[in-house]
Amino acid sequence: MFTKPLREAASIADLRNIAARKLPRMVFDYIDGASGAEATAQRNRDGFDRFLLQPEILVDVSKVELKTRLFGSEIAMPFIIGPTGLNGAYWPHGDLCLARAAKAENIPFVMSTAATEKLEDVRDAAGNLRWFQLYLFKDRSLVRRLLDSVRAAGFTVLQVTVDTPIAGRRARDIRNGFSLPFRWTLKNFIDTAMHPAWACRMLRTGAPTLRLFADFVGNVARGATIAEVMQQQISMSVSWDDVAWLRSEWQGPLVLKGVSSVQHMRRAHACGVDGVVVSNHGGRQLDGSHSTIEVLPRLVDAIPGKPLTMLIDSGFRHGADAAKALALGADAVQLGRPTLYGLAAGGEKGARHALRILAEDLSRAMALTGSPTVGQLAGKAWDDHNLHNDVYRSAAVPERQMSAA
Repeated sequence: MFTKPLREAASIADLRNIAARKLPRMVFDYIDGASGAEATAQRNRDGFDRFLLQPEILVDVSKVELKTRLFGSEIAMPFIIGPTGLNGAYWPHGDLCLARAAKAENIPFVMSTAATEKLEDVRDAAGNLRWFQLYLFKDRSLVRRLLDSVRAAGFTVLQVTVDTPIAGRRARDIRNGFSLPFRWTLKNFIDTAMHPAWACRMLRTGAPTLRLFADFVGNVARGATIAEVMQQQISMSVSWDDVAWLRSEWQGPLVLKGVSSVQHMRRAHACGVDGVVVSNHGGRQLDGSHSTIEVLPRLVDAIPGKPLTMLIDSGFRHGADAAKALALGADAVQLGRPTLYGLAAGGEKGARHALRILAEDLSRAMALTGSPTVGQLAGKAWDDHNLHNDVYRSAAVPERQMSAA
């Protein structure tokens, strides 16, 4: 059974409020914060207002089906629990909770290189739709060894993050002194004491560490912030040649996370990747850039025939947000903060609650746009800046062929 506050959460914003109450400030801000002035994070949210959904009437929507296909596998709804780091700080064994939530809802779970659990434990918790996110280390022999282990553990899709040659400067983490290991100041100690339930859970399970990172890299160095710890091992010299190298090393579906321009799309296609995640890291990297929903239509049209699977993240909080992205050409939406707010609010149950909120809202949006299937959403959103553009307003857009790459 859900606890009363969790059961009554009707939106992702409600789950965020519960998470803010349950977590110490330094931990909540790590989830919630972004880089610089947090302008890109705000633009991610504002960008959804630019696109409008087309209501439809007199269509049989007595049965709305959220199922779709990604890389040859059927999934229950067009959502993915994306890769996020240090999940054990929000709830004990947070990575396992998220993996089990994804398995229960029959959607993919992407394990992060910055996970706080062992690879084998996540493998056992996740279902068959288990993917892995890779940061390219400076030492390529470590990358090859990690890939061998990921492959042996049955992870089917490799998602490589390409927008982090250097970590964004996240002011909230600096102000809070949120580091590895945790740096205890009087301010943090008092804040933690005011959140006894969280503190007791951490005492029982121990402070979270970058377990997977340590297993392959060795002892994790200290850093002023979590981002700085990761930065000490991530290569700043990654190029398109490395993507070609990864293509030769990984025989399964290969996805680039962090694509944001037509040029990126064309280079990715030339390198033989299978999909992309249109992403700005939730506003946690370059501050002052476009929102992902703004650039999505251009990227969908970048290559004739849409040969790449199009995933998108950054700023999604509502089912209508997802409906807009799907209508504009995305194949699925990858989630970060929404399921983390749910995790912090109530562990695995909270993460599943977040997914169900989004699924229900998406189902309603599909019904109200006359879209009994995900594919029938195609073309039912337009850019309000180009309100008279028939490309966005046409009522005769054919159903999109969902990717089965």
